[in-house]
Amino acid sequence: MREERRVSRSRSGSSAAAGPAGTRTRRSRRADRRARADYTGGVYGSMLAASVVIGAGSLGQFPRTELVLLLLLTGVVFWVAHVHAQLFGARLAQQALDGRVMLQVCRDEWPIVKAAVPPAVAVAVSPLLGLDVRGALWLALCVAVAGQVGWSVAAARRAGASPRLMAATASVNLLLGLLIITFKIVLKH
Repeated sequence: MREERRVSRSRSGSSAAAGPAGTRTRRSRRADRRARADYTGGVYGSMLAASVVIGAGSLGQFPRTELVLLLLLTGVVFWVAHVHAQLFGARLAQQALDGRVMLQVCRDEWPIVKAAVPPAVAVAVSPLLGLDVRGALWLALCVAVAGQVGWSVAAARRAGASPRLMAATASVNLLLGLLIITFKIVLKH
């Protein structure tokens, strides 16, 4: 469904920002990109980061730097995988690939990486907060769940959802985050 939205948006375009010669200004292209923003990758990336924290924590003690790198590199690997799937999966059958399309897909999927940054930063600053490794894991997990809820609310808001629907999407994503936290507790760390 996400792919269908992107394909239909990329085909429809916006002529409102066209200049006299049919060229669009950089500012209007940026505004158009913001209007079409899809936060699905951010929600997904936050859930991915939470899963990485749980998996890494179940392995025992490890350096914080390793977890920071694991979070960021996992985000990048999944971003590359999503870009590849978009470009060579559904897009290839529907649209010729060119530099513009490739760059747009890379931008569309970038929230997967962006969602890994706050939990990684939480781990990196945890010594300043006096947290041990276990505390750093919990902080990163809470930050990832908060990001998941935040991305979902941003998506609902961007889509013009009512406050009631925004609250519902926040609640569903909070419940999913609590389910992830439950997995962490069950794994006893």
